[in-house]
Amino acid sequence: MTSDAVPLSGSRFQAEPARLYREIRRDHGPVAPVLLDGGVPAWLVVGYRELHQVTGDPVLYSRDSSLWNQWDSIPADWPLLPMIGRDQPSILYTVGERHRERAGMIGKALAGVEPALLRRHCEHFADELIDAVCSTGSADLVGQYAMLLPVRVLARLYGFSDDQSSALVTALNDMIDGRERALEGQRHLATSMAELVARRAAEPADDVVSRMLAAPGGFTVEEVMQDLMVMTAAGHQPTADWIGNSLRLMLTDDRFAASLFGGRHSVAEAMNEVLWEDAPTQNVAGRWTSRDTQLAGRHIKAGDLLLLGLQGANADPQIRTDTSELTGGNSAHFSFGHGDHRCPFPAQEIAEVIARTAIEVVLDRLPDIDLAVPAESLTRRPSPWLRGLTELPVRFTPTPALGGN
Repeated sequence: MTSDAVPLSGSRFQAEPARLYREIRRDHGPVAPVLLDGGVPAWLVVGYRELHQVTGDPVLYSRDSSLWNQWDSIPADWPLLPMIGRDQPSILYTVGERHRERAGMIGKALAGVEPALLRRHCEHFADELIDAVCSTGSADLVGQYAMLLPVRVLARLYGFSDDQSSALVTALNDMIDGRERALEGQRHLATSMAELVARRAAEPADDVVSRMLAAPGGFTVEEVMQDLMVMTAAGHQPTADWIGNSLRLMLTDDRFAASLFGGRHSVAEAMNEVLWEDAPTQNVAGRWTSRDTQLAGRHIKAGDLLLLGLQGANADPQIRTDTSELTGGNSAHFSFGHGDHRCPFPAQEIAEVIARTAIEVVLDRLPDIDLAVPAESLTRRPSPWLRGLTELPVRFTPTPALGGN
């Protein structure tokens, strides 16, 4: 690791990540030395081809975190432990055939969600949240809407009661932001998942968790619980940020103004552009090299940690020769990952339905919606992993609540 490693923290990851990733690529190339919280060294892969290479070779670039050569220097209270775990028996850190079996189990359990039922759940919770603010003429579409909607839908699909979703939101945010409350958030999430899995093991129902428990393959209650934690974290916060980032784009960019008057094609375009230009998941930890190797001219030692710079790779000028062009329907971005550990397709579909429904309900329910503050004053949460707004204040003509829909 070189002495000019870039700290993977600070205000620039919130305020100007696109410029920062360009500077990292300019100064260090497609594979850059970085420092995690506490001065822990790692590599950030921001080259599109290099990221494709890393995610496409699960043997050399393993998901097995026990390979990490830094474990001896990691304190027990390190705030990034929820994001870079050791001895966690979840699908994230499982490799080989067992990973493929677990991915298949999760995919089938999620594929069992009926599309019409999913849409009804989304519309019900979205309308309920809009009902709470529509008569006031103003709202924060992040704190009062986007941050609350995905986990409510997922909780219903998984088998949680509706009144448990608020605490799950707090725990997820604390865990993902990787600060002083991260470990406490992880504990609450683990406890909630364990209780739900135990209930469904005793009393199966028509929900995702029951289907996971009933799947062939000898999956243990612990495996299901761990995978449910991953599914909830990966399904809620990135989807909430997808909603918030897409609404921000539509409210601040004239190209999407038509969608504010009922157009639907622009909603899909805005959502896809966000996945390219303002990805909810910016960086992912990670992969660990199973032996010494070379990557983009860098000597990577056995056990080194490589962070997947999804947003940096999406903007790689080697494949994005004209960044001013709209990406249209091109979905060759890394926002859902790549390779064996990419987001399962049924999970992507669920996230897209939740996000699109959330945006459409806002546009249907809140007439003449407009940003209530200057666009340049909007701020982002302090996370090197996810990119989401702290708030999105809007104003609109007050309308009556639907009530009971």
